[in-house]
Amino acid sequence: MSKTIPWRSWLLLAALSLVLFTITASTFSSLGVVLPAMIKELKWSFGWAFFGFTLLGAFCGASSWLPAILVRKVGVRGTIVAGSAVMVAGFACLAAAHGLAVYLVGTALLGVGYQMMALIPGTHVLSMLFRKRALPFGIYFTIGSLGGVAGPWMALTGMEMAHGGWRPYWWAQAIASVVVGALCAALVGGRAWLAAAAVDTDKAVAEAAKTAPADARVYRTTSDWTVREALATPQFWVILAAYFAHLLGGVTAVSLAPTHFSEIGVASAVAVTAISLESLMQVAARLGGGLIGDRVDPRWLLAGAQGMMAVGLLALTHATTWPVMMLFAVGVGVGFGLTVLAVSILLLNYYGRKNNLEIFSLVCLAGAVSALGPVIGGLMRDRLGGFAPTFQLFAAVIGVIFLAALFMRPPRKAVLQDPVAEPIPDMLQDAA
Repeated sequence: MSKTIPWRSWLLLAALSLVLFTITASTFSSLGVVLPAMIKELKWSFGWAFFGFTLLGAFCGASSWLPAILVRKVGVRGTIVAGSAVMVAGFACLAAAHGLAVYLVGTALLGVGYQMMALIPGTHVLSMLFRKRALPFGIYFTIGSLGGVAGPWMALTGMEMAHGGWRPYWWAQAIASVVVGALCAALVGGRAWLAAAAVDTDKAVAEAAKTAPADARVYRTTSDWTVREALATPQFWVILAAYFAHLLGGVTAVSLAPTHFSEIGVASAVAVTAISLESLMQVAARLGGGLIGDRVDPRWLLAGAQGMMAVGLLALTHATTWPVMMLFAVGVGVGFGLTVLAVSILLLNYYGRKNNLEIFSLVCLAGAVSALGPVIGGLMRDRLGGFAPTFQLFAAVIGVIFLAALFMRPPRKAVLQDPVAEPIPDMLQDAA
């Protein structure tokens, strides 16, 4: 088994990364490009049409408990196959939509399918196969980010090939979901192989943790925490808050930035360039974080990411010159890209691998609430006349989390000791 794990692990990393790339490109990154054509043909209102984005993000976050349950019940392979089927159903709804109801159901299904095929089973499998996880996690998230960069161009090219038609594009994405899902399911292996690989990995991690010096730069727990024990630590809630904040700030910034730039007088071409650079910064941050995540404690990466996100949001409020726009792109891009990587590694380092599936899925639930960010921004825009107060408010929230992450220390597991009986005084012994 030990001779076959290395090459197969890296091959499976490539397959999981391909899945994340494909579904990121075909959902979040494609919908905004295809949607105007759907609105024009079907005569929908912009409000209801873009509500599909809210459902996509909300169901992606709210359904994070489902893949954790499925992985325990039917295994990783069964979960990926089921997720592929849900993705096909979602794309079929979009391709066949003539009314809003079918379209909205489709976006909700895509959110559920995304979670079943991507982050939770992907990080679960990688944690079972790799002792040093920063680099494989960095590669995984980096390739997923590239899906965000490629998605809009993929949608434009696909619609152009279909002579402006959008239904063939969604059918093509349904086929792609089947192909990448089948490939990944074939390579992931059965439960016995994954369990054997996990045993080897856990032994190597435990041995490395026991022999690590007391002042090691990267802290790794020597025992597995239960979900209840993890929830009782303040570190878990700091990590969850950071994950929530990076989605709240990042999604809100990217969603509202085009309109915000136009309102403060930035040319559309310049605005698109700044937003594209922000996406590229996500890619660079995840790759760089993967390269150093086993040498620099991930809590410093998390604190740095939160600080940069706050600075980027504040820069966005007055991003009318190139230097300030670059500060926005680098701050929000690096902050958004690095946070999810740091969170994933910190949870494993602090609480172990055994129950990480459930612990990480609880953190991902925060994504459902963060989908309200653009809605909050819209409501504040109506009342206050601009988007700047929203960015400033979210920057302040993230600034508090930055301070918490900066001073956070690894959790220490309480060691239960059996009670020791007190000695009986000699005078009592004599009386007896």
